[in-house]
This record gives sequence, structure tokens and C-alpha cells, in this order.
Amino acid sequence: MDYFHELTQTVSRALDEDIRTGDVTASLVDPEKMAHARIITRQPAVVCGRPWVDEVLRQVDTGIIARWQVEEGDQVPADALLLELTGKARSLLTAERTALNFLQLLSGTATRTNTYVQMIEGTGATLLDTRKTIPGLRLAQKYAVKTGGAENHRIGLFDAFLIKENHIEAAGSITAAIGSARKLHGDLRVEVEVESLEQLSEAIMANPDSIMLDNFTLDEMREAVNRASHTGIKLEASGGIETSEELKKIASTGVDYISIGALTKHNEAIDLSMRFMP
Repeated sequence: MDYFHELTQTVSRALDEDIRTGDVTASLVDPEKMAHARIITRQPAVVCGRPWVDEVLRQVDTGIIARWQVEEGDQVPADALLLELTGKARSLLTAERTALNFLQLLSGTATRTNTYVQMIEGTGATLLDTRKTIPGLRLAQKYAVKTGGAENHRIGLFDAFLIKENHIEAAGSITAAIGSARKLHGDLRVEVEVESLEQLSEAIMANPDSIMLDNFTLDEMREAVNRASHTGIKLEASGGIETSEELKKIASTGVDYISIGALTKHNEAIDLSMRFMP
């Protein structure tokens, strides 16, 4: 997946909304004054977002020298030094907030994801994200999820079928919807959402690539795993996953995937700080 397809444009838009006609406060500083700055994290984190930070610096001033002290995906403790910067003071001040915004958001997404991944380690279940992302930052957040150790669900409405309740109602039945999907785009993955064991049985007969179990109880999930065994159809649990204990119990039922919107929807940015050094 090309996570960086829109990186240049995304950074350009972010800088434009911050700078517009110019950084009036930075203009108070001597344009020739050089500075050295350090970026640290004030809390433990999985580092994510280096490509976006590097692009911010490049677009603001190609003369800024960045010396990363960590690798993408590193788990670091509080107060860890992430990046040292050298360049014109004006440029560093102008780039600061946009660079930190990308780094704190994507590190936050990667950190949350990694926490969930560790909860289900060893169960055989794989954690997936959803389309519940910040508008305009989907690829960036999907990248952060991957950096945190989980996998990506479909990117958008264009790269896979996800047949849900309203699609089924409009198409007439689960069987009809899956059949139409195969005829329209036989090269795309087909997933269907079911809300009962009765619907599950119909879905299995129609042979999609995967089935999403929407708000199933633990017992219903176990029965679904039993019914789908030997079919090659993957099962995905979704909905109503609020606590770590619920997540662990769901993973232990034998489902292949667990999708959680909170990975990208409940954004808790990592606390970062940039300081000029003497």
C-alpha cells in the first residue's frame, strides 16, 4: 500500500492553514539567526510520523538539518530525545507546530494500536482498523496503525466490498448482494456483515471472502467459528468492544479478525515538546 501517495499535498495543506500569508511572530526574529532545537516526548510512545515531519521541514526550509535519534516504530520512554534540528530560527519556529501535530497524532495512533495488539498477542486474532478516520488523514492514520503492529481493513469504498444492513435491504438478500458483487468486480474482496446466526448460515452458503459478526455474543461467536470452520471464510468480530477484557475474550473465541474504530477515532495525541538549546 502506498501510504505516502498524498503526503506532499497533505503537508502542504497543513502548512497553508497555519501560515497563510506569513508567520508574523517569527518575523520578530533576525532572519539570519541560526538555532539548534530538540524535540522530546513527555510520555512513553511508539514513534510514528517521521516522513510527515521530514516533509514539513523540507517545505518550510530545505536548509534545516534534521538528526533523528529514533527509528520509526521505536517504543520510547518519557523524556526521550526524538529529533535534533539545526537551521534558521525563523524556519524552525514556523515549522514547529505543523511538524509536532503530525508527530503527536500519528504517534498517538500507533501507541494506542500497539497497546491493543499486545492485549491479544498469542490468541491468533489479528487487529484491524476501520474507515473512522480524521478527514484528509486516512492514509496517514492507516500507516500509523500498521506501524503500531495491526493491519489495515479496506482503505475506502473503492478497494473492497463491505455489504452491510442497508446494502442487503436494497439488494434484496445477502445471497443477491454477494452474487452481484462477484459479477461486478470479481477481483475485489467481498465481505458481508451479519447480525444473527441465521444470517450467518445464508452468508456461508453465498461464499464471501469474509464475514463480519456485528455485536455477536461470545457464545454466538464461538458457534460462528464452528460453522465457518473448513469453509475458508474468514470471520471478523466488530461492535461493542469497549474494554480490554472484552477484547481478550473476543480474541479467544477463535475469530480471525477484530476491527476497532477506536484505533483511529479516539485520538489521544502524544505530548511532545520542542525547545531551543543554547
